[in-house]
Amino acid sequence: MEGPLQTSIHLCHENGQWMSQLPENLWNIPLYNLSLPGSHDTMTYCLDKDSAVSDNESKLVNFLNKCMPCIVHPIIMKWSTTQELSVTEQLEAGVRYLDFRIAHKANDPSMNLYFVHMLYTTVTVQDILCEVLKWLETHPQEVVILACRNFDGLTKKLHCHLIAHIKEIFQYKLCPRNVVPTLQTMWQCGYQVIVSYEEETLVKEHCELWPAIPYWWGNKTATRALIQYLERMKRIGRPERFFVAGINLTENLAYILAHPFGSLKKMTLQNLPYLKIWVKQQYPGPKKECINIIAGDFIGNDDFVKDVIELNTKINPPLYCRSKGAGGNTVSF
Repeated sequence: MEGPLQTSIHLCHENGQWMSQLPENLWNIPLYNLSLPGSHDTMTYCLDKDSAVSDNESKLVNFLNKCMPCIVHPIIMKWSTTQELSVTEQLEAGVRYLDFRIAHKANDPSMNLYFVHMLYTTVTVQDILCEVLKWLETHPQEVVILACRNFDGLTKKLHCHLIAHIKEIFQYKLCPRNVVPTLQTMWQCGYQVIVSYEEETLVKEHCELWPAIPYWWGNKTATRALIQYLERMKRIGRPERFFVAGINLTENLAYILAHPFGSLKKMTLQNLPYLKIWVKQQYPGPKKECINIIAGDFIGNDDFVKDVIELNTKINPPLYCRSKGAGGNTVSF
């Protein structure tokens, strides 16, 4: 229990089919012009408490963990865990963008791939892909974006192994990148999965892979600074296709030392009310200051997913996004 910060996690099963329930006037709008909820570091709900620290982390963190594992490891767990719901629960809650940080463990002779966020997960990538498929088979009109990223320790051979598994598991459900992904098109063709892959040379070799999806990561410990960053990115202008606005706060060493009894969960829940205000002010669409995917931590808290889905009610084709100067774009503290 986290005292007064403990917030109930309410799985809204009404959101499990939300794409199929969108009004018909949104069926021919590309998914990159709709508002889609996402989870940041999707797989951290199952980090392995006995796992070694990723080799990608700093030498200092690895050294301290080897010298004082009983002290350092629990601290790493507290600040690495960004989600509490399983991948199936996240999908059922309405999440449609999954942030997969994929890795191969150093000195592991097997071809097994895991997810990583400082620590490795207990589950393999193949098992989770099969879990996503199982969910999709019972939700035939829902579409999921899988963002495969980071690839710590993956060789060319392991990349080919991963891509082969993706194709084998999802088969005809994979949407080719030359398709304009409207719901109408996806439903007609039986496509349910869009896979973005953060390895440009391999994307060119496989029509089923989409380019890496830009992620607006503020790298901020304070909500005000994070929102200022997101507003600055909006003024620069959104990418033409899929992109993510991350409302996840990020700790650093100074913040952790200043909050010895803190955790990423406490940090997130304290700031959710302010982030919620910003989310509800956004507009989806193709115009410069519009949003697309909004990803957050601990997505089962504070109606985050519902708020992101409801932004689609603001769409009035062809005028997707409020005109500049319409007011109300800022969050006051």
